[in-house]
Amino acid sequence: MDKLCPLPEVTRGAYYAWRNREPGARKLEDQAILRRLIELHQKYPAMGLGSLHQMARRAARCSRKRVWQLMKKANIHSARKKACKKTTSSNHKNPVAPNLLERNFSFPLPGQAWAGDITCIPAGQGWLYLAIVKDLCHKKVVGYAMSDRIDTKLTLDALNMAVRRQGPRPGLIFRSDRGVQYASHAFRQSLGKYGIRQSMPRKGDPYGNAAAENFFSCIKRECLYLHFFATRNAAKTAVFHYIEAFYNSVRPHSALGWVAPSDFEKGIAYATLRYSA
Repeated sequence: MDKLCPLPEVTRGAYYAWRNREPGARKLEDQAILRRLIELHQKYPAMGLGSLHQMARRAARCSRKRVWQLMKKANIHSARKKACKKTTSSNHKNPVAPNLLERNFSFPLPGQAWAGDITCIPAGQGWLYLAIVKDLCHKKVVGYAMSDRIDTKLTLDALNMAVRRQGPRPGLIFRSDRGVQYASHAFRQSLGKYGIRQSMPRKGDPYGNAAAENFFSCIKRECLYLHFFATRNAAKTAVFHYIEAFYNSVRPHSALGWVAPSDFEKGIAYATLRYSA
C-alpha cells in the first residue's frame, strides 16, 4: 500500500478513510432503485424504459435519465421481439358498417366504445386464434376468447364475455375491421340484441382499427414471441395470465398517464361517485 498510494498522489490515511467511508444517501438510493429494477425486469422481462421508470418511481423518486443510467449499468434490456403484421380477409358480400369513429380512440367513460380484433398464435399442435374486446376509455381488455377455429363463434364468445363483465352503455359503439367474422349476420344480430352500434373503418385504412391492434402488438412482443408453446392449452394459459395478471392490472399505459387500466377504471369510478354525492 505504501508503494501504491504515491502513484495517484494520495496518502495512506486518505485511502483508508475513503475505503471505510459509509455510502452516501444518493448511492443508497441508487442501490434501492437498482434492486427494484432488477426485480421488475426478472418478473416482466419485456418491460422497457418507460414502464420500468414509472413503476420504480413509486418506491423512490427518480428521473427517467437516472433509471436509464442504472439500467445501462446493470445491462437491463427489454426482451422484446418485433411483432409481425396481421392481415385481414374482407373478401365477402356481407354488409359493411359505417365509420362512426374515424380515428377517435379515446372516450371519457367506460362502455362508450369498444374495439375488437382477431390474431393467431403458433403452437406445437397448430394455430390458436385469439379474439379480444378492448374498452377505448381505460384500455382494458374486457372480453376475450380462444379457439382452434377462426370463425364467428370466436368473436361472439369474446363479445359475450365483455357484455357479462362490463355491461354496455346505451349507444355503445363497437369498432372492428371489415373481416367476415364481424360482418356476419350472427355477429350483427348479436350487436343489435345488446343495443350496440357497429363501426368499421374505411377500406384500405391501415390505422382504422389501431386501438385493438395495439394490444396484439404488446402481447406478441412482451409474451407470445418470447416462448414456444407445445400445446394450445399452454398458449391459452399464457394469454390468460398476460391479460388478467399483467396487461389489465399491472402494465402502465402512457395513454392513461402511466397507470394500469384497472387503476384508471377505479379512479373514474371514484370520481363519478364523488361527483354524484
